[in-house]
Amino acid sequence: MSDFPTRVGVLGGGTMGVGIAHAFLLAGSHVIIVDPSPTAVHTAGTRLDQTLLASVERGRLDNAEPCMQRTTLSTDLADLTDRDLVVEAIPEDLSLKQEVLRDVETRISAQCRLASNTSALSIADLAASLQHPERFLGLHFFNPVPASALVEVVVGPRTEAHLVEVARGWVDRLGKSAVVVQDSPGFASSRLGVHLALEAMRMVQEGVASVEDVDRAMELGYKHPVGPLRTTDIVGLDVRLGIAEHLHATLGDRFTPPQILRDKVARGELGKKSGKGFYDW
Repeated sequence: MSDFPTRVGVLGGGTMGVGIAHAFLLAGSHVIIVDPSPTAVHTAGTRLDQTLLASVERGRLDNAEPCMQRTTLSTDLADLTDRDLVVEAIPEDLSLKQEVLRDVETRISAQCRLASNTSALSIADLAASLQHPERFLGLHFFNPVPASALVEVVVGPRTEAHLVEVARGWVDRLGKSAVVVQDSPGFASSRLGVHLALEAMRMVQEGVASVEDVDRAMELGYKHPVGPLRTTDIVGLDVRLGIAEHLHATLGDRFTPPQILRDKVARGELGKKSGKGFYDW
């Protein structure tokens, strides 16, 4: 197997799974998206075609058809047996991820590397169910993947050192930049980003400033391209709440989710994907 994976499997047909597939397709890989739900697989295929056509419109891709021809959609994990790399991008549920990763490991070859797109869960905990944790690491992509320049390469306690360097090369080939972080709650990006977002939510909850003005303060004062509350809407309020609860449990009260976040999630105001969060979409 060459250093760059020519055959990539993506577990999960959601937004992140489609984005990761898109990135590897643009780099020349053959990609299979696997999701047990036929509906999710169909939706993933539609979304992927849309993102590829958008890349053509933006001039990043001359023709979407070759990428489409290198894409396979499946509901069967058995179709991952010939992959060089499998990236898991399923919901942030530790036990679910452990179960799926354990199952996938029994199906792939000894040369295949395994990665998780988790944004906050411990790589050591995810690897606890694996026979070969040295072949496993975190590849934390950011939403939206096509537009994001960053990938966190998260090193587990038993990840082989050579794999970390190989993964940095993968990220370079994808046209993105890698930051390497050790396995710790929230890694670097989620820990910092969520802390800022939670404080922004508290300011709105306390009436310090409006949603728009809190975001504008960070955009104009600190040159953030997108404010923390709009970013939360893009990521998903339910996703942010899950990460905050995990960080609260592992790092303490400074990550306590504010009530405004809990209330919005309870009402189904999940951000861009539901049409309403801190903003109307």
